[in-house]
Amino acid sequence: MQKLTSLFHNRIGMPMKQTITFEKLDEVLEKTAQNIPFENLTIIENKTRKITKENLMNKIVERNEGGLCFELNPLFYFYLLENGFNAVLTDGVVYNQAADEYHQFGRTHVTVLINHEGQTYLVDTGFGGNLPLKPVPISGETISSYNGEFRIKKVNHQYGDYCLEMKLKHKDTDWKMGYAFNSKKPIEDLADLSEIQRIIAEHPKSPFNKQPLITRLTHNGNITLTNTTFTQWADGILSKVTIDNVKFKELAKQHFGV
Repeated sequence: MQKLTSLFHNRIGMPMKQTITFEKLDEVLEKTAQNIPFENLTIIENKTRKITKENLMNKIVERNEGGLCFELNPLFYFYLLENGFNAVLTDGVVYNQAADEYHQFGRTHVTVLINHEGQTYLVDTGFGGNLPLKPVPISGETISSYNGEFRIKKVNHQYGDYCLEMKLKHKDTDWKMGYAFNSKKPIEDLADLSEIQRIIAEHPKSPFNKQPLITRLTHNGNITLTNTTFTQWADGILSKVTIDNVKFKELAKQHFGV
């Protein structure tokens, strides 16, 4: 077994010699969401590194840290390639629910598209608590996982030709937009990912350079930690407590291993 796959399986708790087929991706995506946190600590601590396969492997599957979309999805892309999938990276623009508009600081969401038996699917391991946990066909069918319902809608505007829509379990009663992406313009240069990282780290409107954020899915919901609050969703029940910096470090280690 190749090095990345071996390390990745060890990180997420998959059998080391498990052959990864398209049908196995549901399990892989669930385990990834539950074991690798979505977090911005290197940005907050000003410890970012150039985005390369080696640096991503070192950070996420050797040092057991997490990352943001421009780290998590590229690593998963390399994992997919190593397992024989026809995959590409592409970028998109996240929809800001609070402002009711797309984010105004560029194409900073990185996601993965795979082609399987003539059909294109979106695969995302880097969208915080909004993960589909299954490949989502761009042909429009709704997929359901324990995290909610997800579908992709064909659009025609400046932000892309498709939009991921979601209805999160216990949280949404109606469909809401996640992000738009362009299926026809794959990312071909990893330098583009380092530039996305720079924007996320430096742009005044970036939501990820203000305070630490760590989140991951659990088997029945999700947990989110900032330097002021610890939030848990479990079977639709929300609990939230106020914390200080000492408690933040304690909970970060206890629940996220970072």
